[in-house]
Amino acid sequence: MTGHRGHRAAYIAFDRFPSAKGSAVHIRHMAAELFERYRGGLLCVLGGPDLPAYQREGDVEIVRFTEVVPNLLDRAQAFSAWVAEQLAPYHDTLELCHVRDPWSALPALGTGARLVYEANGLPSIELPYAWPHVAPTTLDKVRELEGHCLTAAGAVVVPSYVIKEAVTARGVEPDRVVLIPNGADPVPADLPRPAAAPGRYLIYVGAVQPWQGVDVLLRAFARLADLPDLTLVICSSVAPSRTRRLRGLAERLDLRTHWEHMLPHDEVAAWLTHAELSVAPLTATPRNLEQGCSPIKVWESMAAGTAVVASDLPVIREVLGDCGRLVPPDRPAELARAIRVLLEYPDLGRELGERSRGRVRGWQHARDQLSGVYDRVTAH
Repeated sequence: MTGHRGHRAAYIAFDRFPSAKGSAVHIRHMAAELFERYRGGLLCVLGGPDLPAYQREGDVEIVRFTEVVPNLLDRAQAFSAWVAEQLAPYHDTLELCHVRDPWSALPALGTGARLVYEANGLPSIELPYAWPHVAPTTLDKVRELEGHCLTAAGAVVVPSYVIKEAVTARGVEPDRVVLIPNGADPVPADLPRPAAAPGRYLIYVGAVQPWQGVDVLLRAFARLADLPDLTLVICSSVAPSRTRRLRGLAERLDLRTHWEHMLPHDEVAAWLTHAELSVAPLTATPRNLEQGCSPIKVWESMAAGTAVVASDLPVIREVLGDCGRLVPPDRPAELARAIRVLLEYPDLGRELGERSRGRVRGWQHARDQLSGVYDRVTAH
């Protein structure tokens, strides 16, 4: 890594950055607050074939882990060891490390710097979905590491009450857990319509893992086949190869779909703005029930003034309140019915969209709250 004066701050995440995923949006805003405070710092993240291993933006050095390790847990451990190497030159100068996962937290704790742990998800809950055959003993070890890092942090930042309860259940004292909801910056009402957009469409934005419920949405859309002018747009945050199964399902159901893959984040708002409705069909799995993490796609739909139809889960109720239409999760017929009602009563949809736009706070609000967390942690 290119040399630099002693960094006083580091932001570390076992996430690819930048990317089209919501996690990258969160990293961009939170890291900006940290580096503005310390006039620069070190950003350690995952890379990819299209991203440089080293990059410098002003006083911020970005280093990316590029080793190809197929097994997820092996990759996490290799990332953790790599982070320790990146931080080693700065043990005498680091004052604050902001992390998003235990693989990042463990090497950060070794520096002696203050630690802010941003818990948007818990690997002990998420791992079985990414790695279905994970052994119970392995999950126990991950849970133990998770608990150690969370309880060692000076503060734990969470985006929802649901995950706040999950974190305190791991042994973190409630007064060290700070709820900072996600946000979305205001979207201009006059954004031009995307050139590729169909005439009248519903939209889903985000990842396509099973817990996101995209298959439920496809089955619901099949029940709207009597609306021949309606298309379902799916703005996937992953490459086409990762959506092959879902696109195959759409073909078998003979659906009118339009797929966009890995859109630059600044292009998503226009797609949301011109949609009839935005849909967030999250499934009722432990991943969404026990550690619900305040979906950015819902926040951004609200900021665009687009009515949202979403699964009735605690974390969604926390975000939408009475500004959207909630339906029981995992029920295509119920989802289709709620969509149909809003399409038949467009004034109601517009009212929900405008009401939700007024409910959203911009990312600066989250950054201001995070600054207060930094004040508290460093004061001690």
